[in-house]
Amino acid sequence: MARAKSLRAIVFVLFFAIGVTAPAQAQQNNMSFFITSVGVGKGGDLGGLEGADRQCQGLAQAAGVGGKTWHAYLSTQGQAGVNAKERIGSGPWFNAKGVQIASNIADLHNNNKINKETGLDERGMAVNGRGDTPNQHDMLTGTQQDGTAVPGSDDATCSNWTSGADGQGSAVVGHHDLIGNTQGPNFWNYSHKTPGCSQANLQRVGGGGLFYCFAVN
Repeated sequence: MARAKSLRAIVFVLFFAIGVTAPAQAQQNNMSFFITSVGVGKGGDLGGLEGADRQCQGLAQAAGVGGKTWHAYLSTQGQAGVNAKERIGSGPWFNAKGVQIASNIADLHNNNKINKETGLDERGMAVNGRGDTPNQHDMLTGTQQDGTAVPGSDDATCSNWTSGADGQGSAVVGHHDLIGNTQGPNFWNYSHKTPGCSQANLQRVGGGGLFYCFAVN
């Protein structure tokens, strides 16, 4: 009799554990958007688009969602320039807690739900914003508000994400917390230029070399 009660107790505990953890796992598997928890560590030198995509894929793999194809939300400039909005699939996109941040490309660039509460990293953790120490709300994008590359010859992508040196270009960044720039816009993907491409210069104005990652499929 005692043994039977013990077995029933074990079954109950296992059932309860499954009931609690399954929804969280389902949400995690549904994740298709995150902010990188760490940058590459070389300022604006991400190893080009390929290196940035590898960073997204590696972090997604560590978070248990590496079965999807992940791309960084980054534009490049020049004759063979690429628009960030054309690299990330068609949506919809969900954060690590299952919150839909946008249903499609148009929604992403006009009515998305990205803010400090929903702009989570791949582990489902909040990313430091204005008022936190250190502030890391600058997101590398090289992109205008509509998701296209910044036009003109002025560098806005740290030499297409291959430069991490002082005095060699700059990068356009957005603010995931939508605050901080008192002189202009605070869009999630477009706010201001960095003073340079070194890690120190990114950190000096509220960044850490972080960027957005989206699941393409």
